This record gives sequence, C-alpha cells and structure tokens, in this order.
Amino acid sequence: MKTLNIGIILGSTRPGRVSPQVGNWIKEVADQRGDANYEMIDLVDFKLPFYGDESEQEQGLHDWSAKLASLDGFVFIVQEYNHSITGVLKNALDFARDEWNNKAAGIVSYGSTGGTRAAEHLRGILGELHVADVRDHPAFSIFTDFENFKIFKPAELHFAVVQSMLDQTIAWSNALKTLR
Repeated sequence: MKTLNIGIILGSTRPGRVSPQVGNWIKEVADQRGDANYEMIDLVDFKLPFYGDESEQEQGLHDWSAKLASLDGFVFIVQEYNHSITGVLKNALDFARDEWNNKAAGIVSYGSTGGTRAAEHLRGILGELHVADVRDHPAFSIFTDFENFKIFKPAELHFAVVQSMLDQTIAWSNALKTLR
C-alpha cells in the first residue's frame, strides 16, 4: 500500500501566533512513527482571498486546491478565538469542497479551556465537508502547556493522546482512501 500523505494544517496566521510551535512538536512526534509522510501546511503560504475579488488571488486558490488534493488526511492545529476557530481557517475550509471529501482528520487544539470549543466547532464543519474526524483529541491549556503564554512546553501526559490521535487518523485515512 502506498504511504499516506498527512497535512498538518496551522489554523492561524496572526503575528505572534504559537501554532507553528504546536505544529512542529506534533510533526516531530509524527515523523518518529514512520507510518506516513507528514507535511506542515501553513495557511500564510497560500494567499487565499478573504474579502473582495477571488480572481485577484487565483493562483493561491489553485495552489490550495492542489495541496489538499495531494493529501490523504489531516491534522488540524486549532486555537480558540471567541469560542470558535479562526476566520482564516473557516475561509480556507470553505474554499475547497471535493478536495476534502472522504478523508480523515485529527484535531489538536489549544486555548484557555484547551481549545475544546474550537475543536467542537471544527468537527461540525468537517462533517459537512465529508471529512471523518477522529475521537482522540489532544487539548493544550494556554495556562499549563505554555510558558508565559508564548513558549509551547507540553506536559508529558499529552504524548499518549497524540499517539492515539495519530493512530486513528492513519487508520481512517487508509480506510477512506478506498473510497476515492
């Protein structure tokens, strides 16, 4: 069976964001497994339109669609803003349709309550896009898993949940690949 390609999608583009730290740690853990090709996907790199004329950013839309189509599954790094996901992530989700279908996703969240409300919001959106989200969900507290709210230092207890989330994401990505 061909090796799966799993994209680790950073859900924030704000200056000073900590999502790259979380994403890099998840990628380091995932890469040690050797069970898939894991790739960091940063929304900053895609120049997706947010307001206005989509034709102005046509290349960004094309590149985003092509990147999603090349992946078999996803791990979303989501932070909670106002009890939800970021606007830029919702926008990125909405700019594709078929490219999401019949793929699996794990969710990693962080925030004052571990980002759980953002993760639950994302689950509803993923269901509409025919993405099967997996049950296990690492949730990092901005108070205990970050030093001075800026430097990611996850507690050791999260490692097992990350492994389980990745196990489920790989299993479902393999199963759903047969539908595409």
